[in-house]
Amino acid sequence: MLKFLCSALVALTLATPAFSINPGEMFEDPAQEARAREIGRQLRCMVCQNQSIFDSNAGLANDLRVLVRERMLEGDTDDEVLSYVADRYGDYVLLEPTKSAKNAILWLTPAGALIFGLLGFALYIRQRKEPQAVEALTDADRAAAKHLLKQRDSKP
Repeated sequence: MLKFLCSALVALTLATPAFSINPGEMFEDPAQEARAREIGRQLRCMVCQNQSIFDSNAGLANDLRVLVRERMLEGDTDDEVLSYVADRYGDYVLLEPTKSAKNAILWLTPAGALIFGLLGFALYIRQRKEPQAVEALTDADRAAAKHLLKQRDSKP
């Protein structure tokens, strides 16, 4: 029974949710807090990579949450906060990439490579030569081949 209780206690301890937001860093105004969370859901945790800063427990995510709230207190709009963080940490911090020529090149390069590869393959198929038909052996060729085989078999 003691083993069962210890196992249950360990399981319950491990099953508790991890709270990524410290209560002290939250806004008292629910509207401001909702706005901060909406901005934070657009920012990637640089440690966890595919989590927003509000889904991550990493220290850097905590720093970014505090930074978002500081920028909001200074009166920045949502776009200004996002551009400030992106200028400071790079475009990779944005979960949804910006629409720019640099990003268009990144997205279109694989498609272009696929198209060029398919065109090259089509040209190769089109230009390859047809296999030449093998000429049938004449009776003289067959007789010579049999003679050579007999000579080989007769050697010790």
